[in-house]
Parts: sequence; C-alpha cells; structure tokens
Amino acid sequence: MTRLPNSLNAWGTPGFETILKQEIEQMGAAQLPLQQGLTRSSHVTDRPFQAMVIAVREEKGRIRAKAGIFYTGVIAGCSCADDPTPIDEQTEYCVVQIDIDRATADAQVTLLPE
Repeated sequence: MTRLPNSLNAWGTPGFETILKQEIEQMGAAQLPLQQGLTRSSHVTDRPFQAMVIAVREEKGRIRAKAGIFYTGVIAGCSCADDPTPIDEQTEYCVVQIDIDRATADAQVTLLPE
C-alpha cells in the first residue's frame, strides 16, 4: 500500500499541493498506473516523471486529489539486429485520482479516463 504521510500532515496548509506533488514524484512507476495510461507507446521508461496537482477536496475521511502525470514511454521492438523499430521516447500524459485516508495516510491511486 502506498502511503503519503507528508501530504496528510500538510493538509490545510499553503504548502499542501507542493508536498503532494513531491510525494507523487517520489513514488515508483510501479505504484502509479502509468503503463495502463499509455496512449502513444507500449512501455514506460525509467525516466523520472512530473506531477501536476489539478484539484483537491476533502471527502468523508479522505483527501481526494486529481493529478496529471507527465512521463515517457517507448515503442518496444524485438531488439533483433534487423528490427526496424527505432527506440524513440514519446511523451505521455495521464490523469490519476489519489485518495488519501485521513487516519492512516494510506493512498489509493486510480487512473481516470481523461
């Protein structure tokens, strides 16, 4: 389970969105649905990604955030000597919803169809 304790501690302060952005960017790609969000490529690269907080609100016992994630992907070929597929990185973007439990800081990340 992903935890965002710094974001929970910053809730209600002017620095909340900055701290949330930092914690999202510190997550590993495996903790985010980046592979499922690919639209131009077939495999997520290991390059760092950037997050942008779009909206935040409080709901029953949780903080719900909507964030855009900018990352890169590649079209993976077979890596054969005669493979004509160039290794070309593509910029990708997806929108996620992050629900942070107000009691435990546990966070659930969901890919949004946007």
